[in-house]
Amino acid sequence: MTETNRIEYKEKLIKERIEKRLWDGVALREAIINAMVHNDYTMEVAPTVEIFSDRITVTSAGSLPNNLTEQDFFEGLSIPRNKELMRIFKDLELVEQLGSGVPRILQSYDKSCFRFMDNFLRMSFPFNDEVIKILAETEYVTEYVTEQVEKLVLLMNNESFHRDDLMGKVEVKHKEYFRSSYLQPALELKLIEMTIPDKPRSKNQKYRLTDLGKKVKQQIMNNKQQIKQNEQKISK
Repeated sequence: MTETNRIEYKEKLIKERIEKRLWDGVALREAIINAMVHNDYTMEVAPTVEIFSDRITVTSAGSLPNNLTEQDFFEGLSIPRNKELMRIFKDLELVEQLGSGVPRILQSYDKSCFRFMDNFLRMSFPFNDEVIKILAETEYVTEYVTEQVEKLVLLMNNESFHRDDLMGKVEVKHKEYFRSSYLQPALELKLIEMTIPDKPRSKNQKYRLTDLGKKVKQQIMNNKQQIKQNEQKISK
């Protein structure tokens, strides 16, 4: 995948782009800053960020400082372990005020995402289930898209097309070949659909991209763009 952190789609009625992310960017940013500022570097262990199949975790060394309780922590009370580093972050405008990070994280995730250990603090952010479903569905279908189906999908837009119009677009004159190699596979993969499904042989029958078809089309375009960029890098 060229960009797994963002899936964009359009609602059919309101035509407004809605952005979905695997994780909340603000919460992750605050977690990383928090880990760096409060990490116990005397343990000679740096903060770590790990990405798994269903979550991303941020871990820092050291327990809560100076008898700070978990309740204090969640209420935004903070005692920076590395004051000079905190000052640098404030000068760089990466931190607005002391203790503001955890409340921001709690705006998107609940307290169960935090795990307090004797020598470490770990924050785990589960991936958005809706985005995971879209990614899995799109990636699975893309594996079975043939060269002919890919060509058909890329040439379609938000309009509905008669079979003859689609044959002209892919430059195929043989109806049976078009049906078996282009139309039927795209229908079976649910990338396109009939506008009159209860009358498949209607002379007014047209075909349009499904929501899945639009996502797969975008994925194919992204893959082609990534390949092109890689080729340009190699040629340099």
